[in-house]
Amino acid sequence: MPNRLSREHSPYLLQHQDNPVDWYPWGDEAFARAREMDRPIFLSIGYSTCHWCHVMEHESFESAQVAEQLNRDFVSIKVDREERPDIDRVYMTFVQATTGSGGWPMSVWLTPALEPFYGGTYFPPTSRWGRPGFSEVLTEIVRIWREEREKVVASAGTIVERLRAPRAAGGGEAPISPEVLETIVGHFGATFDAAKGGFGGAPKFPRPCELLFLLREHARTGMAAPLEWTVTTLSAMAGGGMRDHLGGGFHRYAVDAAWRVPHFEKMLYDQAQLVQAYLEAWQATGDQALAAVARDTIGYVARNLADASGGFFSAEDADSVPPEAAGAAAPEKREGAFYLWREGEAREVLGSVADAFCLRYGLLPDGNAPADPQGEFTGQNLLYEARSVETVASMTGGSAAETEAALARARQALLARRDTRPRPALDDKVLTAWNGLMIAALARAGRVLEDGTVARELADRAAGFIRNRLWAPKRGGLLRRYRRGKAGVPAYAEDYAFLIFGLLELFQAGGDPQWLRWAIELQKRQDELFWDDSAGGWFSTTGEDPTVLLRQKEEYDGAEPAAGSVSAWNLLGLARLTGNAAFASRLEATLAAGAPALTQQGRSVPMLGAALSAYHAPGTQIVIAGAPDDPATRALLDVVAARYLPFAVVVPVDPARREAVAELLPWVAPLEPRAGRPTAYVCRNFTCRLPVVTPDALRPLLDGELG
Repeated sequence: MPNRLSREHSPYLLQHQDNPVDWYPWGDEAFARAREMDRPIFLSIGYSTCHWCHVMEHESFESAQVAEQLNRDFVSIKVDREERPDIDRVYMTFVQATTGSGGWPMSVWLTPALEPFYGGTYFPPTSRWGRPGFSEVLTEIVRIWREEREKVVASAGTIVERLRAPRAAGGGEAPISPEVLETIVGHFGATFDAAKGGFGGAPKFPRPCELLFLLREHARTGMAAPLEWTVTTLSAMAGGGMRDHLGGGFHRYAVDAAWRVPHFEKMLYDQAQLVQAYLEAWQATGDQALAAVARDTIGYVARNLADASGGFFSAEDADSVPPEAAGAAAPEKREGAFYLWREGEAREVLGSVADAFCLRYGLLPDGNAPADPQGEFTGQNLLYEARSVETVASMTGGSAAETEAALARARQALLARRDTRPRPALDDKVLTAWNGLMIAALARAGRVLEDGTVARELADRAAGFIRNRLWAPKRGGLLRRYRRGKAGVPAYAEDYAFLIFGLLELFQAGGDPQWLRWAIELQKRQDELFWDDSAGGWFSTTGEDPTVLLRQKEEYDGAEPAAGSVSAWNLLGLARLTGNAAFASRLEATLAAGAPALTQQGRSVPMLGAALSAYHAPGTQIVIAGAPDDPATRALLDVVAARYLPFAVVVPVDPARREAVAELLPWVAPLEPRAGRPTAYVCRNFTCRLPVVTPDALRPLLDGELG
């Protein structure tokens, strides 16, 4: 019989509905049961596309013996960290503080008062790899709970009080000087891997906010090194096995230093941030290969992660059923099975172009994948760019153009074969925060790519989806999660921040005032719910849920940037669009609150560093007044798109929307088309130069801003 999780909406919780473990979702029923039975709580936190979460489920949570232990001695709770990051952050803080590391699956034992007293991540079923076995841990915790209860409860209470202790206030009333930015750049330089790209050694994670910071410091100071590090890293990621060379998009991270061997899940937030990084690097360099990767990634998202109604799904799993086991009664899933190739199968599909393809993408008869403990990769190949197209052409006797055309056909043929395999599971929940990041990326693509119209339309549809299904101002504001007709979970600060970020990009892409109006409304609501009046910055939660023991601020810019860092960007954009001093004042308070992190551990907050970089750069407004379907308007916008101007805001003003835009941005009202022709205005802090009507006249004005 399915357990209680069968009534939940989260794909991760539903994955565990048939476990013999008597799981509870997070809630009063579980807490009351723990108090009534006087049992400790076992809390398991993960997410649907987490490989090691699947491993622990198969080894332990599907085991009748383990289930008997858990059901007899504990109250067991499952939490989806993507739906409830507030719960995840509380107990991850505890696990990191007590063990020195963290990750998922996260396993934590709590008192009935929800205070943690022991925790870790993945536990194997029996002791191995220096890790205690899960059953042994359960046995020992039961012994301690029975024999040393008072000590356990007292210790848990002390730990929570320490974690709850207020942190020191920010760095003062004024934002910090730009010299700290040079120090942060130096720290990146000290860890840059010149041979393989990225920073530090294995494993290597895509952390696009690092690259966005470095690109801004290149633009602000003219330093060449940050741009070089960025392009080297993006090129290495694009050529490695972390990128899906057939279907587009990027896997979660590389387990090696050369970006070759991925951890295979695909997350929406990675695709969104990487699209923006590739687009900005293309603008900064003019390298069309970088723009091509952005287009390819957008294509993957549109095909595989787009809901028919406009929103974007969260992720695709790392594990799937191997093709050879597709017809089995109970096939066992394996990591990467959807993406790996045996050379013989590839040659069967490719025919005469097989030699060129195998040379280009490194396929070998015995496989190129590394040995792994489970033997899942044995004899199989990971696709990566082993040789350049030019080298392959010289080895096979064709021209580079002919070889590239043949390889493109080969990729399509292999993709068609791959699409007959069992696909990895799709996490089809729509999260407001991650959709905000994707809206921003698509809007940027729509603004800067010549063929970006479809991308902008996707961004428009996604923004409409969120507003129609997850925005309920009369019921408190945003919601975080939508799945199959059901919306729920009150939004967190990151949901507001990331969505505002997307809406500001969308307004600059098309000039539709509804998106700017909504962004301003959302910023007001975010400040009301989450702003810290005493120390500055935004709490992650409202603090209204008593079961969430800590009201925290997320400061680390990791796989996802922190809400406060993105909010600093948003406030800067709002200030430079509207001229409203209140936005500028709150931005300065945000940067002051972030001063300790920026000065003491700047590499941990690159997104906030990027906001500080922009704060210290001149603010430019670029207004293009003209009908969007007029080729002369497009010509002016193309001139803007061809230049890397990360510190400028762009305001397209359609004459049909002039009054609505001017209502929000009164300074735009007099900036009209001249003599009936689309017109460009380049302004510095709302003081505009003489208008121009031709691309040739606009170019030197923008080049002056670059200088």
